[in-house]
Amino acid sequence: MATTAETTAPAPVRSRTWLTRWEPENAEFWQTQGRSIAWRTLTVTTVNLTFAFIVWFLVSALVVRLPAIGFKFSTAQLFWLAAMPGLAGGTLRIVHTFLVPLYGTRNVVAFSTLSLLIPAVGLFFAVQNPATPYWVLMALAFLAGLGGGNFSSFMPSTSLFFPKRLQGTALAIQAGIGNFGVSIVQFVTPWIIGFALFGALGGDSQVLTSPAGQKSVWIQNAALIYVPFIAVFGVVAWFMLKSIPVRANFREQLDIFKLKHAFFMTTLYIMTFGSFAGFAATFPLLIKTLYGHFPNAPDPLTYAFLGPLVGSVARIVAGPLSDRFGGAKVTHWAGIGMLICVIGATFFMAPKSLGEFWFFLAFMLGLFTFAGFGNASTFKQMPMLFQPRQASSIIGWTGAMAAYGPLAAGLMMGLSLELFGTPVAFFYWAAIFYAGNIAINWALYARKGAEAPC
Repeated sequence: MATTAETTAPAPVRSRTWLTRWEPENAEFWQTQGRSIAWRTLTVTTVNLTFAFIVWFLVSALVVRLPAIGFKFSTAQLFWLAAMPGLAGGTLRIVHTFLVPLYGTRNVVAFSTLSLLIPAVGLFFAVQNPATPYWVLMALAFLAGLGGGNFSSFMPSTSLFFPKRLQGTALAIQAGIGNFGVSIVQFVTPWIIGFALFGALGGDSQVLTSPAGQKSVWIQNAALIYVPFIAVFGVVAWFMLKSIPVRANFREQLDIFKLKHAFFMTTLYIMTFGSFAGFAATFPLLIKTLYGHFPNAPDPLTYAFLGPLVGSVARIVAGPLSDRFGGAKVTHWAGIGMLICVIGATFFMAPKSLGEFWFFLAFMLGLFTFAGFGNASTFKQMPMLFQPRQASSIIGWTGAMAAYGPLAAGLMMGLSLELFGTPVAFFYWAAIFYAGNIAINWALYARKGAEAPC
């Protein structure tokens, strides 16, 4: 449990940024002051997190269109582009893990959101010219990882604002709605590139060549549409948010690495969110690679957004369920569901007809759904295992490690395709990893008489 000093320590004299008192477990304080501040903070940071996910996965929506407008990249290069935001996101999340106790919610959320303008504006210019060097696109894909980094400061901040009994729900709402950003960018992109968004100010059109013929597109719209929203909501965060007086320097926060359960919760969250992020980033390319050679092949972005969508909905639903039944039990069944679906999908990766696509899609959507359940339930487990400040840092750290999911999935799937001509080997590896994590969660947290039931 947190000490009184930790939750009510005097704040620096910065009244515009820091609250002077925060006691969410105090029923009277929660009802009279805390609840309204907490839910307002959740609302603002959740909107900003949604745009962070949009920017993080913007490259995954663009790479499937680049060859059709004249970019001369190999399949391996495209998978590298899709993987690069994952590399940056995971690395930047390590930094974000420690930011809130140092600088406070207000500063971190506002400036992190405004930083998303860099990759959004950069991609707006870069994709208009097929002669743009590959290294420039790789650099911008890396900068798109700024959006991935934000998660590991926004979510720990939210865990500090709510009492333990509501943290599963609050974190599931924030992460679930934030994850909708993945679906938004993959759903909106095919539509938004079809017309001149801001006339001549939005840049010239490109010619997109497909089996159905040629048509004019404005692929830069996929980035441009979000620029004004990012700017506005970054400013809103600056004026509407406050920071709570839970503070620790960098050295003090390193105590989480001495905790055994911090390691096990990290591997569990890699199983759930690492899978969600990894498959979300590679799903469009996976559909194109496996089924794109058939006549009347499915447009990858017509279906790819469904995976992140069902996963996000599942995460929201699983939050209250985890508060009621316990996070470990929900994680257990989520892991079993993921294991079944990842094995099932392998039976439809050497298709002989387009009809097999629907079975492949069903297993992949099942995988996203169970990953979404596990995303919420693991975040319920962490606040129950650790005191508030440590739980906040561990939430950030686990998010950082799981954010390498797009990098791992992109590279390992590309390697599997290069060596074996199919991604099946990667899916088998994932199945083994899932089975190990199911056993860890059952032994330590979910079974009757477990060492640390949560």
